[in-house]
Amino acid sequence: MIPRATPPPPTATGVVFEARKLRKVYHTGELDVVALHGVDLELNAGELVCLLGASGSGKSTLLNILGGLDVPTSGELIYKGWQLDGSREETLTLFRRNCVGFVFQFYNLIPSLTARENVALITGISLDPMTSEEALEMVGLGARMDHFPSQLSGGEQQRVAIARAIAKRPEVLLCDEPTGALDVTTGITVLEAVERINRELGTLTVVITHNAVMSEMADRVLYLSDGKIVNSHRNETRLPASQLKW
Repeated sequence: MIPRATPPPPTATGVVFEARKLRKVYHTGELDVVALHGVDLELNAGELVCLLGASGSGKSTLLNILGGLDVPTSGELIYKGWQLDGSREETLTLFRRNCVGFVFQFYNLIPSLTARENVALITGISLDPMTSEEALEMVGLGARMDHFPSQLSGGEQQRVAIARAIAKRPEVLLCDEPTGALDVTTGITVLEAVERINRELGTLTVVITHNAVMSEMADRVLYLSDGKIVNSHRNETRLPASQLKW
């Protein structure tokens, strides 16, 4: 069971997630849609991993299962020695609250709250959080923390969302198309914030995208197609986000 106290340290091998034969089937009336076909993978502490694939390849389904937002139909998912598949909802809630930060394509900020207050929504329920100010400084928004979302650009709003996700000091940061609603220049600014968090906090960071250029900033790239990991490679050198061009 995921404890109510601080999560345990990484295992000796540094493995954070182990997935074995993960399968996900969605039942829609008489039709079964298989979103994942027996996925095997390991994700390690401190890695920045890119999940690359076209729409419908299973990227978001895999990310949601890793983050405890969805459960596999079959197969095993182990987080630092804990069996997550088959866990009770209470356990998954604690896992999401204490161990995982989420960043989505759309920012999901509360319009009536300032940037500082939006981040404080997380710090108020976390075990050992940063202050809102610390989290916003990490994403370069120290001077904008008392602005409302309507007073911020799209990239600034996404960086507030990242600050909110990392304020709990999560072991894992999961990003679902974090630049999908942004132009290139703004998107790179957001990726620089993700890169800094991975580097300075040592957070296992998983970014899903259909943009192959973004894979150049990752330690490892996993290619998904038709619900399967069909290829993978490790970058000998990570390209800084500021040097990405698309």
